[in-house]
Amino acid sequence: MHLYCHDHPETLTLETTVADARSGKVALAESPFYPGGGGQLADRGVIRWSGGEAKVTGFEVSAGKLWHLLDVPGEATGSVEAVVDPDFRSKMRQLHTTSHVLNALVFQQFDGALVTGVQMAEDGTARMDFDVPAADNDRLRALEAPINDLIRQDIPVNFVYLPMHEAQATPGLIRSRSVAPPPTPDGKIRVVEIVGLDRQACGGTHLASTGGSGPIRILKIDNKGRHNRRIRFGLS
Repeated sequence: MHLYCHDHPETLTLETTVADARSGKVALAESPFYPGGGGQLADRGVIRWSGGEAKVTGFEVSAGKLWHLLDVPGEATGSVEAVVDPDFRSKMRQLHTTSHVLNALVFQQFDGALVTGVQMAEDGTARMDFDVPAADNDRLRALEAPINDLIRQDIPVNFVYLPMHEAQATPGLIRSRSVAPPPTPDGKIRVVEIVGLDRQACGGTHLASTGGSGPIRILKIDNKGRHNRRIRFGLS
């Protein structure tokens, strides 16, 4: 599914129309909401229409439609205003962009280590799991300073869509053993590039440049079995 929020990440309020409706949920002609995935939490916000308003409580995909689940019964009709919670979206964009910086440094410094899991939290923290057997946890903790240096450099973040076969043939582009974005209907995969630092497939929402994030702190490193290391970090 090709998402409007990927092409228009700064659009948080959108006038659009109802494409389909059921009691307690609605599909829109276009939607500014990110429905979640890849470890990133779904957007929050509201949908308003003539005579009604509802909070968006979640999303589901059915028959090629993105359904917005609402906190009230009844059906929205006609023209609507879809409004994304800006503070929550900003927090998720910061965490997701910073996770790419962390991923790039681990990949480069630990022999192409792959991501085995990722999860962002509403409190401004996140965790990433990496396949780094025998890694020195102090070396992982020492990544905090170079991460924050790359944030301060305000490096541009770009996006491109590549054919799936091309992405699969490019070493290091699909870097996760458990989280990878699904292809678009035309068979392409979205690639996020932190210019001069890293390129990897990803389906989340990101900042326009690394400087849009606050600094981070590495909070804890856990050993998860013989191979995996879990790095917990948070916006400070």
